[in-house]
Amino acid sequence: ILDGWHGDSSRMYPVGTIKRAAERLLEVTHECLMRGIAAIRPGARIGAIGAAIQTYAEGERCSVVRDFCGHGVGQLFHDAPNILHYGSANEGVEMRPGMIFTVEPMINLGRPHVKVLSDGWTAVTRDRSLSAQYEHTIGVTDTGCEIFTLSPKKLDRPGLPA
Repeated sequence: ILDGWHGDSSRMYPVGTIKRAAERLLEVTHECLMRGIAAIRPGARIGAIGAAIQTYAEGERCSVVRDFCGHGVGQLFHDAPNILHYGSANEGVEMRPGMIFTVEPMINLGRPHVKVLSDGWTAVTRDRSLSAQYEHTIGVTDTGCEIFTLSPKKLDRPGLPA
């Protein structure tokens, strides 16, 4: 929170040596995020974000979690609109300059189903497959979008040394 305005981001970091499947999942998930962001422009529908993410994830033999979504941010943390990470490009509200929201796809190596544990916060995959999530806060501009949560040291990307 800065001067009463919210932002939101999520990053994945490998700890130690990870298996190639986990490394690939990080790469696919980050690419899903970036493809979703590439679909953001005035006049497009919110569904274009999810369609871009779903098409890429499923083409890479992964699944998109449907239980969580991105969200509008501003002076409220979770606000409208909901940003689904799957669906049709022609669905949802039209994007307009000045809209601020998150794109935060959660991608699984297995099936898309998750459950929330008894702490009310921790989500795990039902089939115990690996899952990853990256997130940025985005503002729609007159010509496209601006990513507000980029890391100056590029720490928001996969492939960091362990």
